[in-house]
Amino acid sequence: MYSHLEVNKGVYIPRDPESYPTDNAQKHLVEVKPPKKGSKQYQFDETYPYLDRSLSYRLQRNVIGPPFLWLVIYTINRLKFGLKIEGRKNLRPWRKALKKGAVAVCNHVYQFDAVAVKQALTPWRHIWIPMYAKHFNGGQYWFVRYVGGIPVPETRGGMRKFDEAFDEYHRRGEDILVFPEEVRWDWYTPIRPFRKGAFTMAYKYGAPVVPMAITYRERKGLYRLFGPKEMPTMTIHVGTPIMPDKEKPRRDEVERMRQEAHDSMVALAGIRHNPWTAVPDDELAAKNS
Repeated sequence: MYSHLEVNKGVYIPRDPESYPTDNAQKHLVEVKPPKKGSKQYQFDETYPYLDRSLSYRLQRNVIGPPFLWLVIYTINRLKFGLKIEGRKNLRPWRKALKKGAVAVCNHVYQFDAVAVKQALTPWRHIWIPMYAKHFNGGQYWFVRYVGGIPVPETRGGMRKFDEAFDEYHRRGEDILVFPEEVRWDWYTPIRPFRKGAFTMAYKYGAPVVPMAITYRERKGLYRLFGPKEMPTMTIHVGTPIMPDKEKPRRDEVERMRQEAHDSMVALAGIRHNPWTAVPDDELAAKNS
C-alpha cells in the first residue's frame, strides 16, 4: 500500500514506511516501560482521580510542573529534536474562539509530541490529553500525568468520571489534545486513520478543532551534537481551525470534522497521496456489514 505514498518535493522521509504494519494502523508499536519496584498501581475505574483536586497534585501541576516543562522538556524538544513551529498565524483570526478552549489533533510520532503541541498552541495554559491507561502504571507515570495526561478508563463507571473531568476542564476554558491515530509510530510519514473521539468532544463543547502535523528534517549542523544522525529533527505545522456547526446533526458534523482534519493534516505534512483513509478499517467494516 505504501507504494501509493506521494509527497511534495523536499519532504524528508526518515524511515521506510514499508517497515511499519500495513494491515492495522492502530497496532501498538511502543512498549510501556515497566514500573519502578514498589510503585503504586492504579485501577482505571471510577476510583481514579480524573479530576484531581488534591493539594499535592495542584502543587506539582501548577508549581513544579511548569518550570520542569519550560526548563527541561521544552529545551529537549528544541535541542535534541530540533523542534520548529510553523503556521501559528493561522490561529490569529480565531483568538476569541480559542480562549474558550480548543481541541487540538496531531499525528502521534515521537516521545514529546504532546509537548510540541503545547508549545505550538498554548505554552502558558493547561492542556489535557486522553492517554493509553497502561502508561500510568509504567515507568513514565510522573511525566504523562503532569504533562496533562488523563488515562482512558477501562470501565463504564470510570468513563462517567472521565467525561465529568473533561466537562470541567472545558468549562475552565482549557485546551484538550487528542491523538486521533490512537497509537504512536515513531518517525512515521503518512497520516493514519482517525478515531472520532476528538471530533465528538469538539461537537459536544462547540470547540474549534485545531489540526496540526509533525514533519521531519534531516539532522544537520549543531543538531548532530544533541542526537544520533539517524534521528530526524521535527517541525510542527499549525493548520486552520475547524468549527463544529451545532445546528447540524452530531453524527454528520463529527464525520465532516474528521475528514476535514485528516485532509488538512495530510496537506500540512506535504503529502500529495496518502495511503490511509480518514476512517479506520474496522469502522468501515462495521458500516458495511
